[in-house]
Amino acid sequence: MTSKRQDIKTFAFKTKAMLSRMERKVQSARQRESIYWHLASHGVPKSLHCLCLKLAEEYAVNALARIRLPPPEYVSRLSDPSFHHLVLLTDNILAASVVVSSTLENLANPEKLVIHIVTDKKTYTPMHAWFAMNPVKSAAVEVKGLHQYDWSQEVNVKVKEMLEINRLIWSRYYNNLKEEDLEHESQNKRYLEALSPGCLSLMNHLRIYIPELFPNLNKIVFLDDDVVVQHDISSLWEMDLNEKVVGAVVSSWCGDDCCPGKKIKDYLNFSHSVISSNFDSDRCAWLYGMNVFDLEAWRRSNITETYQEWLKLNLRNGFSLWYPGVTPPTLIAFEGHVHPIEPSFHLDGLGFRNPDVRDRQLLEAAAVIHFSGPAKPWLEIGNPEVRGLWNKHVNSSNKFMRKCRIMG
Repeated sequence: MTSKRQDIKTFAFKTKAMLSRMERKVQSARQRESIYWHLASHGVPKSLHCLCLKLAEEYAVNALARIRLPPPEYVSRLSDPSFHHLVLLTDNILAASVVVSSTLENLANPEKLVIHIVTDKKTYTPMHAWFAMNPVKSAAVEVKGLHQYDWSQEVNVKVKEMLEINRLIWSRYYNNLKEEDLEHESQNKRYLEALSPGCLSLMNHLRIYIPELFPNLNKIVFLDDDVVVQHDISSLWEMDLNEKVVGAVVSSWCGDDCCPGKKIKDYLNFSHSVISSNFDSDRCAWLYGMNVFDLEAWRRSNITETYQEWLKLNLRNGFSLWYPGVTPPTLIAFEGHVHPIEPSFHLDGLGFRNPDVRDRQLLEAAAVIHFSGPAKPWLEIGNPEVRGLWNKHVNSSNKFMRKCRIMG
């Protein structure tokens, strides 16, 4: 200012302009970092890819890896309602192994458990090999590939239609995620959510067809593959859902004035009249990922048909009725069919960048902790504060785990 003989006012304007430019650069860098971090959640670690290949090879050359699951003496349990039926829909072998081991470790009566694992065609052989060569004690484990189902033509058509609509959603948001959009935070967030692995996962979309996947079962506990069971959950199978279809956590640990996850308005677009005229924006959304399903009540309802109808309605409205993801249409379809369960059964949100883990007692008290969010514990971006709760259930002594350098 002294050397150029500028007055204070001119100097102030120039300084303000310089600071504004710097702030814009910082904001842009943060946006880019957020996008790159989110895209990192799509990656399949080399170690997981290695595990899948090694197990597929073992399935091909080792008869032990191809033995029947479950053993013949356990086959009758697969549809026996007196047993506790647990369902996993996953294409992640490592994650499935953690869910199964953590569940069995904490069950009071593991001999009553029947575990049904449904996976896609490409993952079937390594998934089968893992559980064939690492048999669990007492419990029965069934591994089934989607290619082994003989669905009716009507169901096949509906599934294909559902997948095509979700493919269109993915294409739309993918094409809009361009370099010039990086400055618009809210818009980018929607694009990134649409492109998240959960939105693209075939296994996630097939949840709505659980009654067709298990036509001989009446009641199941459903777990996502990114959960860890910390306490005995046997009481879930004995729970009376009062003729509702799904038991889920709706109320929160923090009292009556807050939600365990998000509110309905965080999923649905209430600026659209179709949504605002049918739903309450301030109501808490129930948590998906640890649920009890009464499949008999589900079959008596029109939940799956409602889900399909809303998908078509969203398509006709230019995908403007809700924000991207599997959860919004599910919340709509199950409207009026939810039975609330104790908040202590399910704590979610551990897969986000900064999970709220300040209350360690709260974390340890949860029967099931859920790494919902992009930062899965098997990824490098997983939060180290909570990753240890997942790692301790990884069978790091297994020869395939060691070969692929998967460490718990």
